[in-house]
Amino acid sequence: MAIRPAPESVAKAAAASIHQPRDPNTLANYNAWRTEHTTTDFTIDFEAKQLKGTVHLTFENLAKDAKQIVLDTSFLDVSSVKANNEAAEYQLATSRVEPYVATTKDCTALQWLTPAQTSNKKHPYMFSQCQAIHARSLFPCQDTPDVKSTYTFNIRSTLPVLASGLPTGPRDFQAGKDGKPGTLLYTFHQGIPMPSYLFALASGDLASAAIGPRSTVWTGPEELTASQWEFEKDTEAYIQAAEKIVYPYAWTTYNVLVLPNSFPYGGMENPVYTFATPTVVSGDRQNVDVIAHELSHSWSGNLVSNASWEHFWLNEGWTTYLERRLQAAIHGSDQYRDFSAIIGWKALEDSIAQFGEDHNFTKLIPDLKGQDPDDAFSSLPYEKGFVRLYELEKLLGIEKWDKFIPHYFTTFKQKSVDSYEFKATLLDFYADDAEAAKKLQSIDWDTWFYAPGFPPKPDFDTTLADQCYALAGTWQALAENHKESAFKPSAKDIEAFTANQSVVFLERLQSLPNHPITPDLIDLMGSTYGYASSKNVELVSRFYTLGLMSHAESVYEPTAELLGKVGRMKFVRPLFRELIKRDRKLAERTFEENREFYHPICRGMVEKLFEKHG
Repeated sequence: MAIRPAPESVAKAAAASIHQPRDPNTLANYNAWRTEHTTTDFTIDFEAKQLKGTVHLTFENLAKDAKQIVLDTSFLDVSSVKANNEAAEYQLATSRVEPYVATTKDCTALQWLTPAQTSNKKHPYMFSQCQAIHARSLFPCQDTPDVKSTYTFNIRSTLPVLASGLPTGPRDFQAGKDGKPGTLLYTFHQGIPMPSYLFALASGDLASAAIGPRSTVWTGPEELTASQWEFEKDTEAYIQAAEKIVYPYAWTTYNVLVLPNSFPYGGMENPVYTFATPTVVSGDRQNVDVIAHELSHSWSGNLVSNASWEHFWLNEGWTTYLERRLQAAIHGSDQYRDFSAIIGWKALEDSIAQFGEDHNFTKLIPDLKGQDPDDAFSSLPYEKGFVRLYELEKLLGIEKWDKFIPHYFTTFKQKSVDSYEFKATLLDFYADDAEAAKKLQSIDWDTWFYAPGFPPKPDFDTTLADQCYALAGTWQALAENHKESAFKPSAKDIEAFTANQSVVFLERLQSLPNHPITPDLIDLMGSTYGYASSKNVELVSRFYTLGLMSHAESVYEPTAELLGKVGRMKFVRPLFRELIKRDRKLAERTFEENREFYHPICRGMVEKLFEKHG
């Protein structure tokens, strides 16, 4: 979208140096104009399934010869544009720009749920997911993490609204017409500049409860008690642990919105309100590491953001590293951190197997020119990024390394950063330490950044994993020598296991060559260990995956049932991938029955799986 402001507004701009944009996934000319503040005046229309209204964009002009402002748009209806309160020319292909917009049925950032798709079946629900480049389907913007602006949200809705800012109170009730419900104006302000992908909205039948002195959980009324119990023990402890590693939390309050089942991610680190999957609420507090991860984004990603999606590891690698440091701090042992890293390494193996070891997307810095960043999404930037930071910690020693962490997050606070700036800042910080500088000089940075495939595998502490490996070995022996084995599976085998230890056990069996676990052993395992009836989706999804790999027809229909209840891509993609191989007709039927249940991002990923395995 190109906008031509009044000539006098351009003429008044001061000359400034122009830098080539470093984000290949935007068309915005943000090297000439940069967004300073964004105000959204939107109405949520549940009946039409539209978000419509006006967005006010305030720009800083960086180049006096810049004659037009180019913004990103996608599947948007734009009916008028004003620049400096005057009508402006615009094309779909400091100045103040005001487009009047309405989202369309093809909007990729929003999911609309009917009352029947919610837990209590009473009210509709809407939520957004803008990462990576979906904010442009909500309103024209510079849709790049290399641009940050402050935000004002003015959102009118018939149902409570949450947004990624601090609430300033609902007001201005307007009565409905023709028997329709009335609306309130919900307002929020975000005074810390943030990139467009952190713009977030949700509206539905919401209730809240405290989970700490500066934290609240929001969810449906029926889920509130369980959600509060799940998070109230650990949330504040995680915040305090993170503050000791980095520096004080900057966003005032940290809250969690537990979304409906179709939410496609484990969590989304929207400022003030983390959007979380309901699969976290497992009734055993075994999955709250998702909160440790999303909380860590309050520093890595939200305050210090990757400059483009090619440098996504700076968001997710740092966040995974901090998350595991929090786990060690809370549990009092690095064994827990390394155990989590072992699970992460298996996820890295799966991602590299999916792409191929030489694939561009397996590089720490992939080339995303002409690519959709969603296509590159995997555990790789999380886990390969974590491993590289873990390497630096071990190379320098944790005492020296820990001094760099707050320095890095202070240097780039409220800024965007790329890998080369990270490297330069790291080398500069240790320049006067001859021993550390020499160690850093030994790193082959080109290999670090650009080599595809696996990084060197660290020597993780396997204390918590050894029991899982031993039990997996016993099952392997049972499978290979069924008649001669004296092993009789019992629930006592795993009574001391955490849910994550069962995950490691199952993943170990998944990785065995030729998948020796037979269908009858799958059935025995599911009933003896209770995996087949588990409410913990992290666990049961691994069990179903193992069953699919083993051609155990007893898990085919339960897998399809789970795929109709869970929209988190972490589970949906691998389960569909295996189900397509085993029973394509069932996979196709399952997808068609649940097409509208899945978020547009997830739906698109599954469609690509069917194409790939056609």
